[in-house]
Amino acid sequence: MKMTAAVRRFLLASLAVALLAAALFTPGLPGEFVFDDFPNIVNNSDIHLSRLDASALLKIISTRQMSGDTRGLPMLTFALDYWRAGGADPAAFKTTNIVIHAITAGVLAWFFRNLLLIAGIPARRVMWIAPALALAWAAHPLLVSSVLYAVQRLQTMGTLFLVLALLAYVQARRAQIEGRSGRTGMLLSLLSWAAALGCKEDSVLLPAYTLALELTVLRFGAANARLGGFLRRGYLIAVMAGIAGYLLLVIPHYWSWGAYPGRDFSTLERLLTQTRLLCLYLWQGLLPLPQHMPFYYDWVQPSRGLLQPWTTLPAIALIVVLLAAAWRLRHRLPLFALGVFFFFSAHFVASNVVGLELAYEHRNHFALIGVVLAVGSLLARVGERLCISPAVQTIVCVALLAGMGSATLLRAHDWRSTLTMARAGTEAAPRSPRAWVQLCSSLFKAGGEVVPDNPRLDEAIRACSSGVASSPDTLNSYALLLVLKTLRGDVRPEDWAGFQHRLSVARMSWDNGRAPMILTHYAGLGVSMDRQQVLAALATLAQRSDPDRSTFMSIGSAILNDLREADQALPYFLKAVETVPPDDRFPWQLGADLRAIGKPDLAEAVERLGLARHNAATTTDEGK
Repeated sequence: MKMTAAVRRFLLASLAVALLAAALFTPGLPGEFVFDDFPNIVNNSDIHLSRLDASALLKIISTRQMSGDTRGLPMLTFALDYWRAGGADPAAFKTTNIVIHAITAGVLAWFFRNLLLIAGIPARRVMWIAPALALAWAAHPLLVSSVLYAVQRLQTMGTLFLVLALLAYVQARRAQIEGRSGRTGMLLSLLSWAAALGCKEDSVLLPAYTLALELTVLRFGAANARLGGFLRRGYLIAVMAGIAGYLLLVIPHYWSWGAYPGRDFSTLERLLTQTRLLCLYLWQGLLPLPQHMPFYYDWVQPSRGLLQPWTTLPAIALIVVLLAAAWRLRHRLPLFALGVFFFFSAHFVASNVVGLELAYEHRNHFALIGVVLAVGSLLARVGERLCISPAVQTIVCVALLAGMGSATLLRAHDWRSTLTMARAGTEAAPRSPRAWVQLCSSLFKAGGEVVPDNPRLDEAIRACSSGVASSPDTLNSYALLLVLKTLRGDVRPEDWAGFQHRLSVARMSWDNGRAPMILTHYAGLGVSMDRQQVLAALATLAQRSDPDRSTFMSIGSAILNDLREADQALPYFLKAVETVPPDDRFPWQLGADLRAIGKPDLAEAVERLGLARHNAATTTDEGK
């Protein structure tokens, strides 16, 4: 089919949007790996691709990853980045992320074009409105922590394929409204959805997004009345099935009246807290200032009731009002309603009953499309009501985009290193334990880490002290403070006593469970830690953590490898054996590993216990 002049112009506009989207994030290069990048990329041998052949690539796609079972496509791209860079080079991974972001921005412009045309917006206005909306999404500073956080390619690739699926769906529905079949578009939509599901689990929400399109812009329209009725009945059945599955399967599986494992909140408290966080995300979307976006949200306290804190009830009310307004205005202001439905639908998985961490910015990667649509629709309506001239509207639009782009440039610049990122994080969220421990460790690393006369040691100690004071529950800053004071030579018994007390009473979150391992790690690097104090901390960790194999193995391995205390490690290995079924092969696997590192005495003790438990279980079964 011959490309028209209007299509060519729009293609150039979408390419310009893509290039601008990429340019805004380049100040964050080369950057560094942070947080979840390490287990998923840096230390993940499964994606460390050394040869480029079909069998190696297939193995990567089919291997279960710690981040989830259905994320094979992003993991494959991680492996390709590792291969082309010759190792875990953050610049290579982040450059690929920027390219994905640019492609998504270009595709989003085409989705907006089709959406606006089907909503009845004149083609000459769509020519500039659609690219402007796409750029408003792509230039938003809230996306920095998705694009420049290497591991969040899981999310950004999912969004790319979701936008492709929605583009194909809208094109197919336009064809059906005009009397054509639309089968090709529907097939492409399903294929794109399958690809999205291979990136991130929350891509399962595509039917919610297409339902939002039908309720607002498309209105189940079709030239064939029979097809329109089929769509209505099909979506009704799907909604009823979804509600039934949620009530009968999802809630019973995930609901917890007490605290989730490793969390300090129940399901009910999580749901109440999410209302406040959804309002926070909306605030960040509407007022895109970098100081409102701290990256770490471990400072957020759960809602314990409708008025604990008092903002919980108003947050619920605001959400109800927004959803009710969207439903009421879905025909008069369809794009506004669609934006509201997109935003809340996008958060349905992460803001629900699954015991995830309370807040992450990358959960807004797709949801921000809804914010852009809703705000853009309202601004257009205001311009019409006030009879603002097109020239003034253009100036306002350019100013808003320039402001957002500038904020993104500034925030991306903060991501150029963990040190600059940590400084920005502690300024934006001074009560964030993770931000302070990142600042402390980054300063320590910048001075050469465990070296004589580290020039940044005093500065790092001040940052750690601030981290200890930031929250009565934080332990990692405290552990690192002990390491640094030991290195400086002025650690006191009161410092150890304070840490041991806090370890015994602080909530044992996943973060806090790592604190004693910080002590063993630096002991292994040659810092002269107080061995008895470190062993006491590990014993407290074992008492306060879930009694599972991984906990005992982590403690035993740390004592054996870092502290070189084989006799002290053995009890933890034996406890690990006691956590598995009597017929499990684990004791002999552990024994083989211990022999391989020259510890036959430990191996024999572990295997004796495994054999005794197996024999006891066999005798019991025979007695029955």
